[in-house]
Parts: sequence; C-alpha cells; structure tokens
Amino acid sequence: MAISKLDDIDRKILAELQADGRMTNVELARRVGISAPPCLRRVRTLEDSGFIRGYHAEVEARALGFEVQVFAMVGLQSQAEADLSAFEARCENWPLVRECHMLNGEVDFILKCVAPDLSSFQSFLTEELTSAENVASVKTSLVIRGSKDEPGVPFDVVEERLQQIS
Repeated sequence: MAISKLDDIDRKILAELQADGRMTNVELARRVGISAPPCLRRVRTLEDSGFIRGYHAEVEARALGFEVQVFAMVGLQSQAEADLSAFEARCENWPLVRECHMLNGEVDFILKCVAPDLSSFQSFLTEELTSAENVASVKTSLVIRGSKDEPGVPFDVVEERLQQIS
C-alpha cells in the first residue's frame, strides 16, 4: 500500500502512534476523530500492511550502564550479494551492534554500536568485527554527544508531498 493510498485518518493514526505508542485505542480514536472499533480495525490493517512494524519502549542506554556509543564504518573485500548478506546476518548476532545500514560510496556499512565502556567496545572491535570474514577495513567514530534522536518520519513532510501529488 503506497502512502498516497492512505487517507487522512490513517496518516493521523500513524503520526499519533509514532508520537506515543502507549496510548489506548480509545484515546487514539478520540485524537483522530473516529470511534474505537473502526480505529482498532485501521490500526490492525496498518500493522498487517507493514506501515507499523512494532511497538517498543525507548530505554536510556546510559542509565543502564552503556556509556559508549560508536559508529563503525566497515569496508568489505567483496560486495557480492552473498557476501553482503552474510555480513548483515553476522551483525544480527552481535549484541553491541544496534543498527546496521548498507551504504553507497566508499563505505559498505555503517554500524551503530553501544557498549558499557571503551574496553568492551575495543574487545568487540578487535576480536569480532575486524576479524570477521570479508571485512577489509573498519573506521570508528566515538560519539561525544547527541543532539537529536528522532525515530520515524516527519509527518508534516508527508502531508506536503501528498499536496504536491494531488
């Protein structure tokens, strides 16, 4: 289902749930201006169609003892599809890797990693990441501080795009 196939209420539901996924269906229905039963049906349809991938709590990493955040830029020796897929599968099994994105350009992948301390990350880096099959190079950047971390999509831009299409 393309974004243009969603109506205003579907887009409002998505925006509201993106902002607060814990609200009750009754509260969501009130905010988007429909009754609870059709609201729940729409949410289920949005889930089944893949517009809503899941619900989660946003936890504070530092409060849980994860003081170090690092971005690792990984270059592979081979970019054959089987090798790219194998690296992605390996990333799934590394707990410190929280995000893995394939890139176009000089770097093949960028990994967002968290660790309790620098020595834990260094152990992961030397014992697992740099020694992994097909890894040719790794460059890391330690995060000093973050100033914006906003998941999801900007729904005001979605609305602007839809107005331009119609």
